[in-house]
Amino acid sequence: MGRNTEQRDAIRAVFEASARPLKPEEVLVLAQAFVPALGVATVYRNLKRLCETGELRTVELPGHRTTLYESAQLDHHHHFHCQDCDRVFDVDVCPGSFTSQLPPGFQVNRHDLVLYGACPDCTA
Repeated sequence: MGRNTEQRDAIRAVFEASARPLKPEEVLVLAQAFVPALGVATVYRNLKRLCETGELRTVELPGHRTTLYESAQLDHHHHFHCQDCDRVFDVDVCPGSFTSQLPPGFQVNRHDLVLYGACPDCTA
């Protein structure tokens, strides 16, 4: 798993406190509260390492230019993308099986659902 560092521990703490997927730039700002000298290259290096060890996973949204990261320990869920502030939030509800909507002979192995709109901060 590699050695723990102050920087990696700060990044872990950011994800433990976060209720949504984060961009690397957001991780940088939040982790700098623990390690002020933290740099963007260190954040990217540690995000990659934490994905390799299975602690984090990437979240790729259609049409979204930036890879997001979230805890790999989360159960199956979907995402809401605020088109105003560009933040992404977890949606813990799942519509379930799509089997009845498939053509005959098709089988779903997994699915991702992304909702688009405005978050409460942006609609206020």
